[in-house]
Parts: sequence; structure tokens; C-alpha cells
Amino acid sequence: MSKALSSLREAIGAIEGTGIAGHPALQFGIDPIDAGLADRGLRIDALHEVAGAGPNYGDDAAASLFLAGIAARNAGSVLWIVRRRDLFAPGLYQAGLAPERLIHAEARDDAELLAIMEDALRHRGLGAVVGEPKRAGMTATRRLQLAAEGGRTLALMLRRPSRAGDDPFAQPSAAATRWRVGCLPSEPLPVAGIGRARWRLELVRQRGGAPFAIDVEACDETGRCALAAELVDRPDRAGRADARAVG
Repeated sequence: MSKALSSLREAIGAIEGTGIAGHPALQFGIDPIDAGLADRGLRIDALHEVAGAGPNYGDDAAASLFLAGIAARNAGSVLWIVRRRDLFAPGLYQAGLAPERLIHAEARDDAELLAIMEDALRHRGLGAVVGEPKRAGMTATRRLQLAAEGGRTLALMLRRPSRAGDDPFAQPSAAATRWRVGCLPSEPLPVAGIGRARWRLELVRQRGGAPFAIDVEACDETGRCALAAELVDRPDRAGRADARAVG
């Protein structure tokens, strides 16, 4: 490969965020997930979107906790902006996001929420900015992506279905990754009781990489997920889960 062609590919990678330019990344610490991500982790100076796999409360809560775990693992305070007062701080704490790190804000409408997100990302002093808009199109998400680039503040967005049950990912977005989180039966215990919650993570789109799906145990008090026990015991199954694509 010529030097000119190599330089051109690196320049394109820097623009598209494919990881070629060495963007900072937050690793999950789960080999099948980190290996499947284009940046070998979750790119920090980028926008990432998460939605529940279904319109039920369980999947919606799982998506929120997944976001909380990601935010908790990046150093610094976390600004969480909502439009309705349903943020449950004790639940976020169980997913690793301590109350002393959480800054809560309530916006009147999507325009105000997205403006707060953009200003907070440009501030460069936070570990993560989480927003829950009802709608955010390509222009808005592109502005958030540009505001995040070059910093170390994660831009995270919780996408919720409308009352009509529309797909929250129906609109195009400039996000680097888009995830769905769905609840699975909890970890079985040798005695009667409820074990650690389990989720199915589906990376439905990522810039510079392929989609995949994998089953994990939910975030613990450090914000980290873990491979489901049967995948740990059977590495060949974990490999197949990493390779399995979703539409």
C-alpha cells in the first residue's frame, strides 16, 4: 500500500470515527463485546444511543441501567437530563452511578434538552452527559456528535418508543453506536430466590463495524456487565454469540 493511500485512509477514519485514528475508548472488559466494537471499546468522544428491546417497563429500565453503568465507568460527574420525573437514583446507584456524581436536570421540551446536552459536552468537564429526548433527528444528533469530538465526555442518549409504540430507532442518527437492551430470565440459584438480572444486548448499528448480539449479566455496583455463566463455561458459545449478527 502506498504512503499516500495509507494517509488517505487514516484521514477518512478520523472523519468517520472508525478507530483508525486512535480515538479514546471505554472498554467493557468482556472480550466478545470489546472485540466486536470498531474501536475495541466504546468510543468516548462520541454519541451512543440505547433503547429498550420492547415497549415494556422492564426493557426500558434495563436500557436506563445499561446507560448508567457506562456513564459510571468514565471518570467525572454525570449530567442526566430528562423531560419527565421518573429517574430512580437508587437504581442508578446499584448500577455503579453514585448519587454524589449525579447531576439531575429537567428540560421543558426536546429543544431545551438537546441544547443543554450540547453545551454540557462542549464544557469538557463532565464524565458523561445523558439525555432522554422524545425525538432527535439527524441534525440534532450530528450537533451532539460534533460537540463530543475531541473531548473525554461520553454523549449518551436514551431512546424511548412513542405512545404509538413506534421504533425509537426509526429516525436516522449520527450516533456512533445504537444498542437495544432486553430482559432475560435471571441467573438461576441453587435455592429459591432471584439471581442476578440478565440482559440481551444487541448492537444494531455501529460506525465502522458489524452488528452483533450477546447475552450478559446486568451491571453490578461497579457498572460492569459480565458474560452469562453458561457462556463463561463454554467459550465456543461465547464466540458464536459474538459472531451472530442482528438485522
